[in-house]
Amino acid sequence: MSNNNTGRVSVGARLDRLPNSSWHIKMWLVSAFALLVCWSNGISGAVQNILLNEIHWLEPGSTLLAMWGTTYTAGQLFGALVGGPIGDKIGRKKSILLYEAIHIVAMIGGMVSPNVYVLYIFRLVQGFGLGALLVVLFAAFTEYVPGRNRGVWSSRNSFIGNWAHPICNGIAFVIGTTGVSMAMNWRIQYAVPSILSIIACIFIIKKYPESPRWLEAQGRTEEADAILDQVEKEIEASTGKPLPPVEEVEAKPVQNLPYSALFKGKLLRRTIVGSLVLVGMNTIQYTLMTWMPSLLASLGYDTSSSQFMTMFGLFGAPFGIFLASLYMDKVPRRVLGVVLLLAMAVLGIVTGQQTTMTALIVTTFLLNTIIYMYVCYASAVYVPEMWPTSAKLSGSGFCNAVGRLSNIFFPFLVTAVAASSWGSTGVFVLISAVAVILAICVGLFGIETRGESVEDIGNVD
Repeated sequence: MSNNNTGRVSVGARLDRLPNSSWHIKMWLVSAFALLVCWSNGISGAVQNILLNEIHWLEPGSTLLAMWGTTYTAGQLFGALVGGPIGDKIGRKKSILLYEAIHIVAMIGGMVSPNVYVLYIFRLVQGFGLGALLVVLFAAFTEYVPGRNRGVWSSRNSFIGNWAHPICNGIAFVIGTTGVSMAMNWRIQYAVPSILSIIACIFIIKKYPESPRWLEAQGRTEEADAILDQVEKEIEASTGKPLPPVEEVEAKPVQNLPYSALFKGKLLRRTIVGSLVLVGMNTIQYTLMTWMPSLLASLGYDTSSSQFMTMFGLFGAPFGIFLASLYMDKVPRRVLGVVLLLAMAVLGIVTGQQTTMTALIVTTFLLNTIIYMYVCYASAVYVPEMWPTSAKLSGSGFCNAVGRLSNIFFPFLVTAVAASSWGSTGVFVLISAVAVILAICVGLFGIETRGESVEDIGNVD
């Protein structure tokens, strides 16, 4: 407890020595549930399909249709960019609730939109809210769990969160079987996550304390100690055992780093590496998710066959994240990043060479598995954990913004390659080339964070 262990001992030392407990499970479940249900992005495809093919708010080949994805991505980019610094100023809990509120209001606004133009305004705000919310939920969670198994806990967050797309598609299917009109169908799809996100906010208010590490970084040590006292009592009561002693390391003053610190000194290296890691994630994941049906069609498969093959291949996504959660803390972060990127490069080439349905299903499944292992590694673990506490959300947010910016321009390159004499094979070669370049960058310039405390990672003196 605070009275016995501090004189003052750092918050980080007290948190890192805590055994795995029901408190950690509670924190994980609240974070994971919030990640799972903030799915304005998850319903995007199903809603677009209804607006395009059923009620004709969108028309094939129109500028409005082309802007459907761009508007949302622009909102996410801006949300990640400004949401992080705000979160570093006001705290983890307040920023989660703020971005949840923005996202919920925007989803409700989308649900009641009288026309597509109003819907697009709310869609931009939805992207902003989600872009900021994802940064805070992933990055803040790294401050609550011990360094020794932080990767496993963060991977579990990613595993739950990435079920959003299949669940959304399942809900859309169920709504379609009820006989509800298409004019109401897409509005209900907005209503469901709005209600579930309100429930998530209630859990956060009641069960999610402010980060003691953030409070300590703000000089609010009494509040940090009070929260930790309560956490330690809860864990002792649940385990029935006294807590391990705290290693006698005196608390050091925590630097309050300005936003400009991301672009100089030791943090500049992390900003570059983190940005490149997420550029790779966004471009490679985008290409496979968005282009796979078209690429398969260009190989001569009809729409039904290409959709079936794509769906089967996507089962590799949850499988990959599950695998990642098993060994995330067993392999050094730099080594893991390089191995996954090189595996993607090899599988990209192999997939592009296949011509039979069976071989394509197997290789796309394996490629999806590796890609989503990398998604978990990049977005849930490596990038969120590489920052000092006072700049954690700012650094993670900037890298996320750069990653999303690449998603605005990369599709033009993919389109040009697919239309060239290289065709679909060229797109897979492009994936492989991006992966190799990023593997070299991570291998040469990446920092090691596995098993390190948040405080040691944050030491940039």
